[in-house]
Amino acid sequence: MDDPEGFLRSLFAVAVAAASDFSSIPGLIPPTAGRVRVLAAGKAAAAMAAAIEAAPPGWLLPDQMDGLVVTPEGHDLPLSRFEVMTAGHPVPDAGSLAAGERMLALASELGDQDVLVALMSGGASALLAAPVRGATLHDEIDLNRRLLRSGLPISQMNAARSRLSRIKGGGLARAASPARVITFVLSDVPDDMPERVGSGPTLSPSPIALTASTLDILADFPHQPPVSLAAGEVHVVGTAATALAAAARFASDRGVRVHDLGPGVEGEARELARDHARRLGALRREGRPCLLLSGGEATVTMAHGASWGQGGRNTEYLAALLECVGPEMDFWALAADTDGLDGSGPAAGGLLRPDSPGRLRQGRWDPGQALASHDTLPLVASVGQLLMTGPTRTNVNDLRALLVL
Repeated sequence: MDDPEGFLRSLFAVAVAAASDFSSIPGLIPPTAGRVRVLAAGKAAAAMAAAIEAAPPGWLLPDQMDGLVVTPEGHDLPLSRFEVMTAGHPVPDAGSLAAGERMLALASELGDQDVLVALMSGGASALLAAPVRGATLHDEIDLNRRLLRSGLPISQMNAARSRLSRIKGGGLARAASPARVITFVLSDVPDDMPERVGSGPTLSPSPIALTASTLDILADFPHQPPVSLAAGEVHVVGTAATALAAAARFASDRGVRVHDLGPGVEGEARELARDHARRLGALRREGRPCLLLSGGEATVTMAHGASWGQGGRNTEYLAALLECVGPEMDFWALAADTDGLDGSGPAAGGLLRPDSPGRLRQGRWDPGQALASHDTLPLVASVGQLLMTGPTRTNVNDLRALLVL
């Protein structure tokens, strides 16, 4: 292979493109005599809504459809049919409160002849704030900050967020009653349970046992128990498996043997890196070139009082790889978030090369120190390459690829 770095960059681009096809949505919106109100939230909200604008259902009258699209800053698009708002992510802000209340108000206007089309993707939890009675926006902000530092899996975090909110956990669907509700989901959760994406504003909460750590955090805030809804109509329009399958095909078509760990890999970024480095030993013996591929969402647990530098879970993963491989490295590595932004840094993630350990020694970088201070982006930028894509307007979590030649 003449250009391993180009191969990995192209593989990531193919995976992102596979998770960005929302062309099926318009054809799944049923005819109605009433209004069609599109309410969208998340990192992919604008792209999902744009797919409806690009090919609206043939039966739709000119003034029959309207709606609201809420995205993080930079993930929006110019739309002609829908109002667009930006709000805070990953921590809610005043824009999140305005967006949440606006969306609830728009849902409450619907009648029994109307259809609510909900377009939900990762990020919606922070973008839509509507605190329960007795709670405030400050409570939602504090809860989110504590959850983000906890190292808890996304399923636990979203379950906790739902209990502090009037819009999450089916709250938006309750506000829209008696309208028909149809939900389209781009999944960023490892199990692809649609009600866990964006804390499920239009779906009945899934039964989940909150861990002791989650309950300890939740106990400090006013909250309510989950409220069940009748099963609604749901379409999952993209998953991490979609992206991984496209990446695997891309590699296989170029003669690279693929070992796919699956789309739902979870755990501490540091531990995942160690596990994946160990797995490469067996792959090398089976023949080269080979690729270790995985999706899912790593976590980073921060000690009490610790501060966060530049980077995120993907640059933490790459720094941990450098920590465990030692002075010799015979593979290339990519780790990046499909939404285009990894943690607090401007990059989607990064790449390492076989010469990265040597560059590490020359620059006197210490991966352990970078990991302890959660400041891993400068290290990866110095000894490897940052992957700078900007917001991709999709989100199916992380993609990790280790290439042995």
